[in-house]
Amino acid sequence: MSDPASISNTAHTKVPEVDWTIFVPAIIVVLVCAIPLMIFPDAAATFLIDSRKTIMTNLLWLYLTVGMAAVVFCLWLAFGPYAHVKLGAADEPPEYSDAHWVAMMFTAAIGAGVIAWGFAEPIYYLQTPPMGIEPGSSKSFEWAHMYPLFHWGIIGWAIYAVPAVPIAYMLYVKRYTTLRISSACDGALSKTGRNQIKTVIDIFIVLGIVGGVATSLGLGVPLLSAMLATLFDIPDSMLIKMAVLAFWTALFGASVYRGLKSGIKVLADINITLAVMAIIFVLIAGPGIFIMDLTVNSIGLMFSNFIAAATWTDPIENSSFPDDWTGFYWAWWLAYTGMIGLFFARISRGRTIRQLVLGVIGWGCLGTWLFMAVMGGYSLYLETTGSLEVKEILSTQGMSFVNALVIQSMPLGKFTLAMFTILSVIFYATSIDSGAYVLASICAKNLPNDAEPVRWSRLAWAGLLAVITAGILQSGALDTVLSITVLSSVPLIPIMILLCVSLVRWLNQDFGHLVSAKELTIKTSNRESS
Repeated sequence: MSDPASISNTAHTKVPEVDWTIFVPAIIVVLVCAIPLMIFPDAAATFLIDSRKTIMTNLLWLYLTVGMAAVVFCLWLAFGPYAHVKLGAADEPPEYSDAHWVAMMFTAAIGAGVIAWGFAEPIYYLQTPPMGIEPGSSKSFEWAHMYPLFHWGIIGWAIYAVPAVPIAYMLYVKRYTTLRISSACDGALSKTGRNQIKTVIDIFIVLGIVGGVATSLGLGVPLLSAMLATLFDIPDSMLIKMAVLAFWTALFGASVYRGLKSGIKVLADINITLAVMAIIFVLIAGPGIFIMDLTVNSIGLMFSNFIAAATWTDPIENSSFPDDWTGFYWAWWLAYTGMIGLFFARISRGRTIRQLVLGVIGWGCLGTWLFMAVMGGYSLYLETTGSLEVKEILSTQGMSFVNALVIQSMPLGKFTLAMFTILSVIFYATSIDSGAYVLASICAKNLPNDAEPVRWSRLAWAGLLAVITAGILQSGALDTVLSITVLSSVPLIPIMILLCVSLVRWLNQDFGHLVSAKELTIKTSNRESS
């Protein structure tokens, strides 16, 4: 593999191709995982759920440690000696404006997950509160609103920021001519057997991305199906789910075919505008004062209990809350790190390390906190006032119908539901076409960092993501969907460590002589003052 910046310019004249040594094994492994879900859905679901329980029972401590370590590493990157290292040439401006950068970053990283979980997640916490809190108490309502902000906040975005920096450094400082994440590990890998190790890394990255995206689609298809069933007063069915999946595949296939600037950027701009409008609408048309009071209270609650929540394993009572929620969320963020790290790096040319890290965490948290606080606050308002039996809907009809019926309860019910349906469609399309773009990039060679992978490879990955999602839908269980993320996240932990070690070594080699600490002393005379 030709990675270093010292490679001759002839590499840039080659047409980007598919690297079959990555593409074929990755496709085989993905199909081996997907086909049993379609042929033996019950047995596959049982295996996945049991595997998830085993992982979380034995490795919860590791996931929580990784989450805290990501925050600490990001603080060092943003405020340490290398904070002002520019990810590009000295006179190079950012490739994208701040508005476009934030829009692509937020919509690609989160997608309609904030809609899928925004209305329903606080209701789950009401039923099984954390920290031994009594269900149904006023305290349980406060913590039910706070925990989504915690799970979609600082630690998650720090997990995304960590791989973005070494990948961007590889692309725009080291000037590698590849978009493979494994190449950003070069600083931590010995030359002996490096290519073989990097191939394994890339395959695990692909599996992580497929697992994370498949989980998102596995949640998103039932969500949109329930919205359509409620909107048109028709029974929800597997036929509607498959029609939704086919439509989505065509939509994000067309977007990813057009590429990064023509397709993904346009969708992201539309998406962020609709999201802001949705937040403002709920605040104005709904109980805005109640939601703002609850949000301010939750922010204080979150920061005053941040360390406790981030390290809570419940070792004595052994409740399932840390495993089912915090552990799962850190696994989901980790599974997406390959895709999001490469995507963030690809769109961050011309920014400094500090700007990248603080931009990802700051803007990311602002977006998710606003959305989760407003949507979750509205659900809790309906439950506390008895306007809608949200807990009953969750217990009898499931998470997807909580979202559909809560949205329909807003002013201009059917119209509002239609607008949120459109928002969900575009949100998910942005996330999935970003995933297909990154998967095609990882499986490419002779691909300059300012070029795009071949179109048929992008379309192939879009189709494959649809196939594995169809397999997930056959199982029909939420636990199965969530379990796929946990399994695919495990190999990402050592890869994250390699990326961090590689970045630190590169920074020390390239800039260490400029920032190394020096002793400063004042020269004094040996004569005593008279």
